[in-house]
Amino acid sequence: MKTQKRISIRRRRRGFRVHNRVRRDRNGRARLSVFRSNKHIYAQVIDDQSGRTLVAASTTEGDGPGGNCDAAKAVGQRVAERAIEAGIKDVAFDRGKFGYHGRIASLADAAREAGLNF
Repeated sequence: MKTQKRISIRRRRRGFRVHNRVRRDRNGRARLSVFRSNKHIYAQVIDDQSGRTLVAASTTEGDGPGGNCDAAKAVGQRVAERAIEAGIKDVAFDRGKFGYHGRIASLADAAREAGLNF
């Protein structure tokens, strides 16, 4: 099997596994979902009961580069501030198909420092 195909299959399986674990163990909390592309990073707080996005932030909103750890920290800070303004303190972190390192970890650490609990 080609390397890229194998990586794609592993990412898809990891995404299903992580997403199902988060949905099972969230205990009524909203879900902080993160998506990372090559150029940008997106974060949104989702209420799975109603299927609505409560708060969102991304690197497409601001100026400057969007694909580095500093930009991910800014997005984490922004989404945490907006969630706290909306009355959301506790969330379940859904990293999706991405490993917990680099930009994903930077976003999560910044959101924790800004006051979100997960």
